[in-house]
Amino acid sequence: MSRLGKKPIIVPKEVKIQVKDGAVLVEGPKGKLSRLMSGRISVEVGEGQALVKRASDIKTDKSLHGLYRALIIGMIKGVTEGYVKELEIIGVGYKASIAGNKLTMQLGFSHPINYLIPEGIKIEAPKPTQLVIRGIDKEKVGEVAHEIRAVCPPEPYKGKGIRFLGEHVKKKVGKAQATGGGK
Repeated sequence: MSRLGKKPIIVPKEVKIQVKDGAVLVEGPKGKLSRLMSGRISVEVGEGQALVKRASDIKTDKSLHGLYRALIIGMIKGVTEGYVKELEIIGVGYKASIAGNKLTMQLGFSHPINYLIPEGIKIEAPKPTQLVIRGIDKEKVGEVAHEIRAVCPPEPYKGKGIRFLGEHVKKKVGKAQATGGGK
């Protein structure tokens, strides 16, 4: 199943990988990440590379083998480059602002929506209608982006709401257009 799992992971010079108590610790210029490993998977750290090994050749071990290799590569990318998700806010009067660790959004509701920014995540608003979410943990960046999008997802008639940058929203035809104008 996992031919990729057998390939060694190239570790950049500025990144340190350690295996302690069943967890992999990755440290780089942007920060530290750790992840608990399955007891069926082990990691051997060598000179400039890491090798993921599995306990046996059963199907679940093979799938975990490739999974943990991909997760470690993602951790290395996170501590060296980081991850970015961009959101755009579309709608008349829809906007967002950041004060401290709180994101405040005006989205057409009778009240502003406040979102507390989690630790390890940075949110910027270069424009009132654009949000840039940055962090070293790929899961956390994606989760925050989806939580913000879920506050007001794009609606199918006018396309108003929060969407990922470049996301295509398929629009529906309105009632008057679909029936032929009522004549």
